[in-house]
Amino acid sequence: MRLSVVIVNYNVSAFLEQALGSVRRAMAGIDGEVWVVDNNSTDDSVPMVRSKFPEVRLIANQHNPGFAVANNQAIRQSRGEYVLLLNPDTLVAEDTFQKCLEFMESHPEAGALGVKLIDGSGTYLPESKRGFPSPWVAFCKTVGLSALFPKSRLFNGYYLGHLGENDTNPVDVLAGCFMFIRRAALDKAGLLDEAFFMYGEDIDLSYRIIQAGYVNYYFPKTQIIHYKGESTKKGSLNYVRTFYQAMIIFTQKHFRGRRAGLFILMLQAAIWLRAGLTLLKNLAGRIWLPLVDAALIFGGLVFLKDFWANYYYKDPGYFKTTVLWFNFPLYTVIWLFSVWLNGGYDRRYDLRRLLRGLGFGTLFLAAIYGFLDLEYRPSRALLLLGAAWAALALVCLRALLHFVEFRNLHIGRERVKNLLIVGSAPESARAAALINQAGIVTNLIGAVPPHSGIHDQGSQLGSIEQLPELIRLFRVDEMIFCSGDIPVRDLLGWMTRLGPALSYKILPEGSRRIIGSSSKNEPGELYTIDIRYNIAQPGQRRNKRVLDLGICLLLLPALPVLLFFPEKRSSFLQNWLPVLFGRKTWVGYAGTDQPPGLPALKPAVFSPLKRIREITLGAQTIDRLNFLYAKDWSVWRDLEIVFRHG
Repeated sequence: MRLSVVIVNYNVSAFLEQALGSVRRAMAGIDGEVWVVDNNSTDDSVPMVRSKFPEVRLIANQHNPGFAVANNQAIRQSRGEYVLLLNPDTLVAEDTFQKCLEFMESHPEAGALGVKLIDGSGTYLPESKRGFPSPWVAFCKTVGLSALFPKSRLFNGYYLGHLGENDTNPVDVLAGCFMFIRRAALDKAGLLDEAFFMYGEDIDLSYRIIQAGYVNYYFPKTQIIHYKGESTKKGSLNYVRTFYQAMIIFTQKHFRGRRAGLFILMLQAAIWLRAGLTLLKNLAGRIWLPLVDAALIFGGLVFLKDFWANYYYKDPGYFKTTVLWFNFPLYTVIWLFSVWLNGGYDRRYDLRRLLRGLGFGTLFLAAIYGFLDLEYRPSRALLLLGAAWAALALVCLRALLHFVEFRNLHIGRERVKNLLIVGSAPESARAAALINQAGIVTNLIGAVPPHSGIHDQGSQLGSIEQLPELIRLFRVDEMIFCSGDIPVRDLLGWMTRLGPALSYKILPEGSRRIIGSSSKNEPGELYTIDIRYNIAQPGQRRNKRVLDLGICLLLLPALPVLLFFPEKRSSFLQNWLPVLFGRKTWVGYAGTDQPPGLPALKPAVFSPLKRIREITLGAQTIDRLNFLYAKDWSVWRDLEIVFRHG
């Protein structure tokens, strides 16, 4: 057997489906096998592989042992002369494997090779080739010198910037998303080091292959798509910690003495530096708009205080100073909190959510106004004027931001994208139908045939050779390639030629999901008619967490009473504290385990079942109950369940 392809998957079913489809085509004429190791995904990855790719050898783990362990599970059972480690969020061309085999067989010194990687926008990924992370290389990468001098051998040794992206060269490190390895080299160097959970194992294996006397090659004569945002969430603190911890493991393993100590110290400093910068960046991205809103509201309230004191009361000193340090901060916080609860910061240009949040906040303030001490009740008029000012100021701010970003004032209305489909008439029609069923609003310009010489005047535009002209003529924003009609190598060529200004998506053959990504740092986008679970929406998950905390606060007064009932107190604290700290939720799925294929939830205190022993119900009934709970979740549904169990 010539080739064994190993893919480790975790919760990226749509991307795995596309990857396996491309692997199936690339394996044509090659004596080989394909392995998928699933690390306990909660989506439909496992049933999808079993139903759509029966030829694939599947290992379904019941826990997540990590990337290195999972790869080794399949490598030990594989029989190919060559082993390819491939990420699930990739798309390979039809001739990729054949070209790699030909190169490896004509270069017996080659232990492994990597290919040219592009992201979902057609942009070259510099991690296609890398150097070993020596202290100097790591320093330049950490402080940003490699980004400032991308072509420098001295400053960009991490990405080997002095080597051309289209030139075949020996390199130090290959990307773990595509490592084409000679079995003999793997036998001599050893399998992936299972001390690495994720990140760093590719550097370590590349290093050991060279130590074993082989050469690693960067081979750009074929290229693949790597939707990097799906497997690398670089905006998270967990990524920073995991990545640099992997570098520390590598250093401790392969460096000795003073050099190792210096490198580890530098990496530890980098962990704190990058973690701090990541935290600040994430925090700034989340709070800058609420802070600007707060400043506008508070400033307007101060102006209204002076105006109303002079205009209505004819007394500039009428209002006490308490309004400045109590009332105005209270008004501002409640208004902004209500906007947040209503999703006004999830979609900043949705004026309906913004005004609804301000309205609910005003109603709440009006309701509690009468309960305040007389000293803290300055004027109902000031509250109403402040609400009007908040609405006007925040709407105007969003209009300004929208104009700066989009150069128009169509606030709350996303610009409809001009869409062009490349594919045969049947596949183009299927793509259009899927978009319509998914509820995606686009302006479908038309379809272009996938090959030269095909032109149906009745239903399709021009020819594929005219694609650049058609894009300019119709001002196309987004393209969908039907991969069942157009070879992946041609698709990749068009993406590279047309550039990242367009948004590209792909409809895999026989799939109901259209896949794309506009950036290597952003998760992929899906146009899908799959069921959308209400509980999976970010705003609803936030509301569920707020509800959990609210119930905790309501139950807190019961604690003094429970002090006289030790057994009940113990039971209360067993649930109350875990829910408070986010380790449990008050309401969740029936059963003790996370149901496969449903959005993940914390272990629950209560479930939709009421006083019914779950063992008396069939598994199908419980599965259906959990499915409906996830699909139709609402705050009122959780409250109803809590009261029923109370």
